[in-house]
Amino acid sequence: MNKYIPTIGIEVHVELKTATKIFSNSINGYGQMANSLTNVVDLGYPGTLPTLNKEVINLAIKAATVLNCKIRKEMHFDRKNYFYPDIPKNYQITQNETPIGYDGYVEITINGEKKKIEIEEMHIEEDTCKSTHRSSKTLLDFNRAGVPLIEIVTKPCISSGEEAKLYLEKLRELLYYCDISDCKIEEGSMRADANVSIRKNEQDPLGTKCEIKNIGSISNVAISIDKEIKNQIELIENNKQIKQQTKRYDDKLGKNILMRTKETGNDYRYFPEPDIPYVILTEDMIASVVKTIPMLPDERRKVYQAKGVSELNANKLVQNRSLSDYFNKLLDTNINFKIASNILLGDIQAYLNKNEKQISDTTLTVTRFEELVKNVEDKTLTSKNLKDILVTVLEEESSISTIIKKSGIENIQDDQALRTIINSIISSNQETVNDYKNGHDRAIKFFMGQIMKETKGSANPKLAMDILLEELKK
Repeated sequence: MNKYIPTIGIEVHVELKTATKIFSNSINGYGQMANSLTNVVDLGYPGTLPTLNKEVINLAIKAATVLNCKIRKEMHFDRKNYFYPDIPKNYQITQNETPIGYDGYVEITINGEKKKIEIEEMHIEEDTCKSTHRSSKTLLDFNRAGVPLIEIVTKPCISSGEEAKLYLEKLRELLYYCDISDCKIEEGSMRADANVSIRKNEQDPLGTKCEIKNIGSISNVAISIDKEIKNQIELIENNKQIKQQTKRYDDKLGKNILMRTKETGNDYRYFPEPDIPYVILTEDMIASVVKTIPMLPDERRKVYQAKGVSELNANKLVQNRSLSDYFNKLLDTNINFKIASNILLGDIQAYLNKNEKQISDTTLTVTRFEELVKNVEDKTLTSKNLKDILVTVLEEESSISTIIKKSGIENIQDDQALRTIINSIISSNQETVNDYKNGHDRAIKFFMGQIMKETKGSANPKLAMDILLEELKK
């Protein structure tokens, strides 16, 4: 097959994490009984007027900032007119001419190289209600009607399904960390559409695009895009015409399914929304919102690694928001951050997962965690000791030293007592001593195992190793 150049643009709708809806005081919620989170504004009753939710503007400013967008300081809302059962007013309130954010980008790393995925615009709009099709009937749930959205539209600058996936992962990470949205794709709070076309040469005009709607997961975005690219190449290779179509990805069938063929462009007859005044943003308003942006994921990774945390652990911490926020509270302390990250991501995370808890649900204060890390660092606690007392550490409020004493697992720190035990083990295993002197390193592992067995795991490992090597040299 000849080489083709794919061109992909992504449109993402993200539900904003507000207490109430964009133009009414109805609760912005999910999973409630159908049509229970509605009022006359959401239902489009004649004579009702929209009232703009200020928090929507604040979250949109925050999103525009972290997506490196320019922020429009004077904007208005528009009516997008169309007739469909899921929109009771027969128009949707959106931003057409004056999107709040524009000319932004998200940076991804692919094949070891950084690439900026350019964002054309980011605008605010209201969601429609949810349609459920049953046999010959369609049921409507207006709980979603009026939920605030931002729509983020990239330029046609994405070259593969993998790039699209990396972009969406970074986008989700940024929006989630800023508390702009919970980004739960399975609940529909983040929805992606992809526009895909191909061409033979860079200088050629863009090819006929096909749109893939409402893709159910980030991994499926990559799969559906790659399948569409392959399909378009096969059509061209077989001298067939690519038609402008709208498809959906069927996860069970593993392929893109035709929904409809587009023959003419939609005319939404946009015009400014007469019931909502122009919105004017001042520098002070923008600055006050920007101050609320927490440390972003990429900055966290850099800070963690600068503190001695491995790249793997830094990424794992960022993937777990609650653990990352907890770890940030430790950054001004003098603990061993490598050990701290290992403990958090090892035994503690295992406990949290098993018990379906967040670290905030435990009694592990920063002060007690500092004490725990120091005890592990100076070998007062072995890894086995830590497992033995972990539940007590996470469920009780006593100091770590008190828990160690009560548990009876204090490690043997007495030099002479430990030396006596080690000499007894050495004298009983002369053959292994000879192996050690002949350069067999496994002998050391054997001796340390015997020491831990004899002391029931209570020997300070570092002290035991030092004495063992010292006695073997005699």
